[in-house]
Amino acid sequence: MKAMLDLVARHKAGQAVGITSVCSAHPLVVEATFVHALKRKSDVTLIEATCNQVNQDGGYTGMKPADFVAFVHAIADKVGLARQRILLGGDHLGPNPWTHLGADEAMQKAEVLIEQYVAAGFRKIHADCSMSCAGDPVPLPEETIARRAARLIAIAEATHARVGGEPPVYVIGTEVPVPGGANEDLPELEVTTPEAALATIETHKAIFAELGLTAAWSRVIATVVQPGVEFDHHKVIDYNRARAVKLSHAIDSLPTIVFEAHSTDYQTPKALKQLVEDHFAILKVGPGVTFALREALWALDAIEGEWIAPDKQSGFREVVIDRMTAEPRNWAKYYHATGAALQFDLQYSLSDRIRYYWPDDQIQVAQDRLFGNLTQSPPPLALVSQYLPDAYASIRAGGLKLTPENLVIAHIGATLDAYLAACTPILELIDA
Repeated sequence: MKAMLDLVARHKAGQAVGITSVCSAHPLVVEATFVHALKRKSDVTLIEATCNQVNQDGGYTGMKPADFVAFVHAIADKVGLARQRILLGGDHLGPNPWTHLGADEAMQKAEVLIEQYVAAGFRKIHADCSMSCAGDPVPLPEETIARRAARLIAIAEATHARVGGEPPVYVIGTEVPVPGGANEDLPELEVTTPEAALATIETHKAIFAELGLTAAWSRVIATVVQPGVEFDHHKVIDYNRARAVKLSHAIDSLPTIVFEAHSTDYQTPKALKQLVEDHFAILKVGPGVTFALREALWALDAIEGEWIAPDKQSGFREVVIDRMTAEPRNWAKYYHATGAALQFDLQYSLSDRIRYYWPDDQIQVAQDRLFGNLTQSPPPLALVSQYLPDAYASIRAGGLKLTPENLVIAHIGATLDAYLAACTPILELIDA
């Protein structure tokens, strides 16, 4: 993946450049990402899927890797973004969906997963075998993690040799706690030590060499570490540059490797910029953009309540909460409050478990009715300004047609602006 190799080369040459990795399978989030890329004239856009979202069994989205690629390309075609400007990545690819199985069986499934991702066209591959399977010690030894990751990358290399195209680039390592936000209230996080980060790199490098994967190692562009950023249900732990300074400089002597930072959702623009400057050149965001999606949908529901006759309203927000209450499997292990506090978490938790419910059939019917109502009877700008000020500003600046979809896309775009500013040197922004 030449674009990623070039980006890393520029960063290692001293330019404070980075890239945002948008990890979402919601069509409006993906469309907002592509619209934002066109508007801001981004050269490339990175979209990633996780092993839990998309796998050979369908994942929680119901999509296999080839389905996800077709889904992303269809949205790109719709908005007019050239497919060659899209980079596709697979995140935490490994045995995670099958850890209830023994390691042998789980790894066999992970091999199929990797093969399908690469065959479908994913070219940024994060091999993550840090999780213990049934019967494994907890935690896994570093060497076991690296050997399992190398086993998967060998499959990726063989698949690429068969299908052709650009060779994949690879990311190793993992962060703690698990991706998607912490389940419980978080204390201060421990930043990965320089020694641990370098040990992960050296262990993987040695095993790659042992297994004849030297060519693949030349395309390992990043390692995932914990820079001290995370969020739980109600609060965000912000990046503290002083605490991460030793980690930041740990890879100064490594000419081809940067850090990949996960769980950067909800970080301030200043913190995002500092992360990139400190060599966390790949910024992952998932719940942060789906949280913005939920904000926009709640705003449309509020606009409908003020603008559309009561007997025609969709009751969208009520339908969503009813469906979450009726089907608690996607949040029951994470939210432990009751009463009003639970109602708050269902809607507003930063871990954003609500994102798993958007494809629900009843919710989709209610959303279609909500959008239909506001399309047939567009709300006045005063209401748009009240509930969606960023979208209002885009309309007033010209060029944005007032539709429900566009209002949502503009709101998500405001979140993406902070990431673009963090990843792009100021002179490039001025030139654009």
